[in-house]
Amino acid sequence: MLSHPHLRRALCALIFCAALPALAQSPRAVTPRGPLDAQEQSTMALFRKASPSVVHITTLDTQRDLFSRAVHQVPRGTGTGFFWDEQGHIVTNYHVIQGADAARVTLADQSTYSARLVGAFPDRDLAVLRIQAPRDKLQPVPLGSSRDLQVGQTVYAIGNPFGLDQTLTRGLVSALNREIESMTQRTIRGAIQTDAAINPGNSGGPLLDSAGRLIGVNTSIYSPSGASAGIGFAIPVDEVNRVVPRLIKDGRFIRPALGVSGGSAQLSQALRLPKGVPLVAVQGGSPAAQAGLQPFRRGRDGGIVAGDVITALNGQAVADWDDLLSLLEARQMGERVSLTVWNAGRSRTVAVTLSASDD
Repeated sequence: MLSHPHLRRALCALIFCAALPALAQSPRAVTPRGPLDAQEQSTMALFRKASPSVVHITTLDTQRDLFSRAVHQVPRGTGTGFFWDEQGHIVTNYHVIQGADAARVTLADQSTYSARLVGAFPDRDLAVLRIQAPRDKLQPVPLGSSRDLQVGQTVYAIGNPFGLDQTLTRGLVSALNREIESMTQRTIRGAIQTDAAINPGNSGGPLLDSAGRLIGVNTSIYSPSGASAGIGFAIPVDEVNRVVPRLIKDGRFIRPALGVSGGSAQLSQALRLPKGVPLVAVQGGSPAAQAGLQPFRRGRDGGIVAGDVITALNGQAVADWDDLLSLLEARQMGERVSLTVWNAGRSRTVAVTLSASDD
C-alpha cells in the first residue's frame, strides 16, 4: 500500500504523462541538401582522377622456419608510392623500403603485384620500384613544378596512413625552402612544408596541387607524438624529376665528382678559414689534381702547409661539404665547371671537368 506522499507523486506523474502527445513512430523526413559546392566537386574530381595512380606498398622480410626450414615472407612495414610512368615504375621514399627483402604493391582496385627495386638514392630519400601489370592499370601522376609554388596554395595528399589506403587530406603550402635531413644525415633543401595531414604510412605518397599535378613527395612530419601535428614536409618535384630518371637509367644516382675530400667545420674554425670546403685530400689523376688543386697537409716540421678552400662552384657560394655535394648533384659527368678557390688570402678561378664518383 502506497503511503500518502508516494501516492501523490504517482498521481502527478500519471496526469503529466497523459498530457503529453504520443511519441512519433516513423523516421523524420530528410532535408534536401541541394548541389555540392564548387570546391567539393573539384576536390572529388581530383581524387577520382589521382586515386588510381597511388599505390599501397607493403615491405616484406624473409624468414626461415626453425624446424621445417621452409622459407616464407612476413610483412615488415607499409608506405605509399605512385606511378611515375607507363612502364610500371613507382616512386616512393627510400626509408619506406630500406632494409626490406621484398615488396608487394596494392593498387587502388585492390589488385596486388610483386615489386622489384630499380634504384635508390638515400641522400634524397628517394627510391624507384617496378611492377609488371596490365597497361590500363599503370596511370602516372601528371607532373607539376615546385619552382613557382607560393605559400597559401591549396595542396592535397593521398596516402595510406596507418595502413588505411586511399586516404585524402587537404591543406596549404605552409612554407617553402625548408631543410630536412635524409636517412644519411644529408640535407634535403627546398622542402615544401604543408599542414595537409601526413601520418605514418603516408611516406612516399604524392603531394598534389589543385590541378591534380605532382608537386612533391610526402616524406616526413614534425611531431612529438609521432602523429600529424600540422607540420609535414615533401621533397619538391623538381628535385624528384632530376633524380628519378637517373635511378631508372642507372639503378643508382651517380654523382659527378672532383676527386677531393673535404675537411670538417672544426678544421675551418681552427685554421680561421673562410666559409667553404678545405681540401684534405686530392686523388691522383682526378679532375681536381689535373686542375692543380692542393690539400692542406703536414709539413716536415709538423706545421700545417696551407691548401685550397673551394668557396664557390659556377658562382654559387659553397658553405660546407654538404653544399658542394648538392651543387655537384645538379651537374652532369663530363661537364666543365668553374671553381672559386681560396688559398692563403688569395682567390682564383679554376676550370674543372667533372668525372664519375666512386660512391
